[in-house]
Amino acid sequence: MTGHTIEARGDSLHGFFDPELTPVLTVEPGESVLVHTLDCWWSAGQYTGGTPAERERVPEWRPEFGHALSGPIAVRGAAPGSTLAVRLDAVTPGAWGTTVAGGWSTVFTERYGIVDEHATLSWDLDGATGRNQLGHTVELRPFLGVIGVAPSEPGQHSTIPPRRTGGNLDCKELVAGSTLYLPVAVDGALLSLGDGHARQGDGEVGGTAIECPMTTAITVDVRDDLPISTPIADTPSGWVTMGVADTVDEAGYLALDAMFDLLQRRLGVSRPEAVALASVVVDLRVTQIVNRTVGAHAVLPHDALLG
Repeated sequence: MTGHTIEARGDSLHGFFDPELTPVLTVEPGESVLVHTLDCWWSAGQYTGGTPAERERVPEWRPEFGHALSGPIAVRGAAPGSTLAVRLDAVTPGAWGTTVAGGWSTVFTERYGIVDEHATLSWDLDGATGRNQLGHTVELRPFLGVIGVAPSEPGQHSTIPPRRTGGNLDCKELVAGSTLYLPVAVDGALLSLGDGHARQGDGEVGGTAIECPMTTAITVDVRDDLPISTPIADTPSGWVTMGVADTVDEAGYLALDAMFDLLQRRLGVSRPEAVALASVVVDLRVTQIVNRTVGAHAVLPHDALLG
C-alpha cells in the first residue's frame, strides 16, 4: 500500500541535483511513495514532430534545466556512509512516448552524420506494447532512466552525466521488482526520480529511448550493513553493479570492481577466486554511451551459480 504521493507539478519539479534543495517529502525507512514524473523534456503533452527544443513544455521548465525530476524525497536516518535502498514496486508508462535521433550536435550525432537531420518516432503505448507512426511494434520494458541522490558537492549539478550517487544511469535492468542501492552523500539522501523509458536498448545509442511520462511506486530503506561506492542493484535478471567514467573501458573496470566485491561478500571467496568466477558467469555490458559520462554494468544472473 502506497503511503505518499508526489505529483509532477509545482515545487516537486526540478531540473538539477543540489544538496541544498528543500525536500518536498520526508519519509521513514520502509515507507512507500507513488511518484509521478514527466518525460525527460518537460513536455506538456504528446509531441509528434520536430526536435525537443520545439515542443511545448510545462510552466515549471527553465532553459537551464536538465531532465524533469520529481522530488526530492528525504529519508530519515540516511546519512553519509549509509546506503539508500530504492525498491521499484511498480513502473507504469503513460499513454505515449517519443524517440528523437539527430538534429543537434554531440560527439555521437557527429559520428553518425545526423547533426543536421533528425527523426522523431511517436509511440502509442498501451502498457504492454508500443507502436510508432511507421508501423513498428515493440514489447515494453519500462524503467526510470534517472534515479539518484544528491551529491555532497555544493551547487546545482546537471542531470545529464551519471555519478557514483546515481542519477542518469539509463540502466535498462532497473525494471519493476528491482532494488537499487545508492551510496548516500548527504543527510536525508534527497532522492529524485525521472526520465521514464518505456523501452531502451543497451547503450541508448541514439541518445533517447522511448521517452515517456511514468508512474512509479517505490519503497525506500536505509542500509548500514551494505557499504558501496557505486550503484548496485538486485534485479529480476540478477545482481547488477554499475560503473560510470569518461571511457567505456574505465566504466567497465569500475563495474567489475564492484562485482568482485559483491562476489567476495556474498560467497566468502578471495579476490582472485571472485575474478575467476566472474570470468565464467558474469556478463559485462555497455549501459549508455551518450551522457557525457558513459556507463557500463556487470550482471550476475541469479541462477548462474547452482551451488
